[in-house]
Amino acid sequence: QVQLVESGGGSVQAGDSLRLSCSVSGRTWSLFAGGWFREVPGKEREFVAAISWLGGTTEYADSVEGRFTISGENAKKSVYLQMTDLKPEDSAVYYCAVEAGNIAALKIAPDYWGQGTQVTVSS
Repeated sequence: QVQLVESGGGSVQAGDSLRLSCSVSGRTWSLFAGGWFREVPGKEREFVAAISWLGGTTEYADSVEGRFTISGENAKKSVYLQMTDLKPEDSAVYYCAVEAGNIAALKIAPDYWGQGTQVTVSS
């Protein structure tokens, strides 16, 4: 089993920055990729960013490209999301996810999810 715990969410003003962290524990040696998704009420959960711990390949949604940066530590299988120039439309519950396969597999259906952390951006 794998457990994920997110932290770092909060309420900020438009233009501010936040850094989300995801601590991963358990059978981490089986994991290959980590990422972030977000969800607002009434809409489907959407992909935000992903990273492969070996090689450091990253991928972003068009809506956050250039503003968000994903990073991670392979030894800890941790995942971070640095968010800058936040906009009200970035408000959502952000979920960390990890995957034993590749980034493509994570984007479709991650193996494990965190419990989510709320990010609220006011205009």
